[in-house]
Amino acid sequence: MEVTYTPKSIARKLNVSTTTLRRYEEQDLIPEVPRTASNRRCYSSIHLQAFVTIRALLKGHDIPVIYEAMRKIKRGQTMESLWLINAQQHNIQLEKQRIEEVLTMINQADFSRFRNLKVSDAMTIGEVSAIAGVNPSAIRHWENEGLIRSKRNEENGYRIFTSNELRKIIVVSSLRKTVYFIESMKQLLDDLETQTMAPIQRSFQLALKKLNGQLTLQYQGIAELMSYIQKMDE
Repeated sequence: MEVTYTPKSIARKLNVSTTTLRRYEEQDLIPEVPRTASNRRCYSSIHLQAFVTIRALLKGHDIPVIYEAMRKIKRGQTMESLWLINAQQHNIQLEKQRIEEVLTMINQADFSRFRNLKVSDAMTIGEVSAIAGVNPSAIRHWENEGLIRSKRNEENGYRIFTSNELRKIIVVSSLRKTVYFIESMKQLLDDLETQTMAPIQRSFQLALKKLNGQLTLQYQGIAELMSYIQKMDE
């Protein structure tokens, strides 16, 4: 006989509110929920696994991706759902490669090139944006925060960035998810200026450790996702 669950019993199991469960249902993330004669929700094991999967995926994946992946599974688009989740792992792999690449870069005495692009001491915001792989709006924001500085081209008034400021931009863009406070980031950039490498090395190692933790959480979420897909196929 199929075990049934009330919203309260599942909420207690997952340590969430019944409102959260209803929101997942309203977002079309779980299978249709049957009702009792008195119009109360009657969850089954498949619903429990759906909720467990959502909560597990939330620890390591982006919310919009999780929601779309769950909707696709509900519509029978299992492979499309898995490819969405796979893209998240691809993204974290790219972020890891970038951090390792930047760590190598800041240890190099010669910074005339980055990613095979020529670096100079008179680059426009478009050029540093392309080299660093960040949006110009982010660079302007970091400048307003006092993290980086630019000069002005006397002829046209455009921002001009040196190779030293590009290096700072690359470091900020790589550590912005793990260094949360502006003053802490400013101190790291000062360390970069003075070649005080130990704090910078520690910050990048912390960033890599965080990525390793996120990767582990992603796989734990995927394990629950595969259990959910198997239940849906039964």
